[in-house]
Amino acid sequence: MVMACRVINKRRHVGLQQLSSFSGTGRTFLGPVKSSKFIIDEERHESILISSVVRLLESLDLTSAVGQLLNEAVQTQNNTYKTGTSTLLFLVGAWSSAAEECLHLGVPISLIVSVMSEGLNSCIEEVVSLQVPIHNVFDHIDSTKTFSGLETCSVSLCPFLQIPSDTGLQKAHDLKDVASPSLTIYKLSGIPVRSPKLFRPQAEDEANKNTLQNPQTLKKSLLADSRCGKSILIHSRHFNRTDSNRWINKPEGFLEQHGAATPRTYRCNDLVELEMGLSHGDHNSMKLVDEAVRLQFQNASTQQGNCTIPFMFDISRIFTCCLPGVPETFSCVCPGYITVVSISNTTLIKELQNQPVQIILIEGDLTENYRHLGFNKAANINTLLESMKVQQDSSEEQWADYVLQVLIKFNVNLVLVQGNVSEDLIEKCMHSQRLVIGSVNSSVMQAFAEASGAVQVAYITQVNENCVGSGVCVTFWRSIPSDVIDRINILTIMIKTEGINLVTVVLTSPLPAQMQAKEDRFWTCAYRLYYALREQKVFLGGGAVEFLCLSHLQMLAEQSLSKRNHVCSGWLHNTSSWLASSLALYRSTVLKCLANGWHKYLSALMYNTANCSSELGASTVIQQHLQSATDSGSPSSYILNEYSKLNSGIFNSGISNKLEQIPSVYDIVTPKTEAWRRALDLVLLVLQTDSEIITGLGHTQINSQETEGFLFL
Repeated sequence: MVMACRVINKRRHVGLQQLSSFSGTGRTFLGPVKSSKFIIDEERHESILISSVVRLLESLDLTSAVGQLLNEAVQTQNNTYKTGTSTLLFLVGAWSSAAEECLHLGVPISLIVSVMSEGLNSCIEEVVSLQVPIHNVFDHIDSTKTFSGLETCSVSLCPFLQIPSDTGLQKAHDLKDVASPSLTIYKLSGIPVRSPKLFRPQAEDEANKNTLQNPQTLKKSLLADSRCGKSILIHSRHFNRTDSNRWINKPEGFLEQHGAATPRTYRCNDLVELEMGLSHGDHNSMKLVDEAVRLQFQNASTQQGNCTIPFMFDISRIFTCCLPGVPETFSCVCPGYITVVSISNTTLIKELQNQPVQIILIEGDLTENYRHLGFNKAANINTLLESMKVQQDSSEEQWADYVLQVLIKFNVNLVLVQGNVSEDLIEKCMHSQRLVIGSVNSSVMQAFAEASGAVQVAYITQVNENCVGSGVCVTFWRSIPSDVIDRINILTIMIKTEGINLVTVVLTSPLPAQMQAKEDRFWTCAYRLYYALREQKVFLGGGAVEFLCLSHLQMLAEQSLSKRNHVCSGWLHNTSSWLASSLALYRSTVLKCLANGWHKYLSALMYNTANCSSELGASTVIQQHLQSATDSGSPSSYILNEYSKLNSGIFNSGISNKLEQIPSVYDIVTPKTEAWRRALDLVLLVLQTDSEIITGLGHTQINSQETEGFLFL
């Protein structure tokens, strides 16, 4: 699908330019406020609405070698972590431009590779200071504090922070964004909330104080802000609030805040706080994740009894059932397995729902010609004549009759098949009051095997009385309006048995085009929570990690520049190695180019989240804080201090002590750092393998038409 084109200068590095071009198509997906894109298929004259990097790359023409490498990196990140793809894609473009700039300045490729790798590794080591440990979040899971208790508002692109009612937060229905009807502005203890700033110019602090002191001025200011074309976001991983005191790192890894009467150790030991911090503004999806986790916890507690085995969130036992065309009010979390079948099974389900049924589980396909992986045909059998179509039909019909006889013999009314199922067999079984469901996930099969006592088999001929499970219930899921059922033409059923460790999240949307995006957002939230619980640590959010990387690299660049001056002054006259002298000369340049990638990242982030009216304005704000961080002598301490001041951007400090109950904003550790590594590895791979050597032509013999080309995306 053709989306855009960019002029490629063949005199410069083609591969890096291609990476930068591909990356530019997804820059609006960076951050929690994502702008959807229409992908147009010129052949089919169809359009697709997307809002994620993964779906974007699936729709683009990536036949080039660079495009294939980029797609592989993004798919690997998504398949493993379900998050971080937007960061990966953006940094690929930013660091491709950085590497290209280094080449333009004459830096040897070997030095670009070594210094950039060294710089990123140094950043990853530096941001360890911003990690927050997680401890015993399930100890108080039975308390009355639940994620669903946090009031949420449904918005597709601009989710807002929802705060427990005891904080005094109230909706101000009279102050709404004109450009976004579903956008709701909140007020705390009667004082409306101002738009947050990731890093605010210090001149704005006084203006905000004056505004808060004058209610009329404040209301006019809010109404003026609401007329902006971009929606205002007041809570996401890109900005956060805490107390505006000093932080230090304790040896055991906790973040400790000073400035109060007694030091306070910072760690996360509350599930709801962790979920709120990892939701990044998508509260609807995280609310479903929270309900799924609580169902798993209840099941585990019931099965363990008096055992004290620590509960582990098992994401492999959570599944989604997507119902496009169904109102969003039907979205929920249920124990058991929920799936869709043909509407022609209505009578069959009515017959089965009032009785426990027996079940068998088939690992492969349930077809006449299926053979398991690795099957070897007998060598001593020769085919003299191929079967005619009539004989094939007769053979398949005989096989279907045999399968039906097996089901009747063992009184089986439900068959779950991991692979495909013969359509003729499904029809025969339906007329015999037996339900056959294909394409069932392997984890679902395993869950039913554990709960019902069934044994999975590869072929129907292997079924015996010991392979049959019992005690399974089949029923209709919910009473969906008949007009909706007629429109979607499917039937939703629930299959469960006592003690089954299985949770299904039903996702619905009246607009089928939004269904895929909604499922993607759910899995993103689920995997954020899963990796946070597995690693037992998270990063502080609020853009602190990226800003620390930027300031750290700039500090390293300044140190390298000082060493370079020493080289030029003859301080290292004993150094005879060309590589060592070149490293001293170019290290500062490469580090600055690498840091520029982080600068672009933060600028685009602030612009996408409506913190600044332009990326140039965002860049100016970042530069001011970079200078302040440098002047402070400790970038990490400065960032932690700025991080703690963000409550004045979102809620204005000093309003209420109850703000202590508002959860922080967090980022997961490994998926974030792995996205960084993958982005840089891809850039360096293309940098080293896509170098062109032009021979036989002088520089003046190359026509301008030959030095430029078009890259179609």
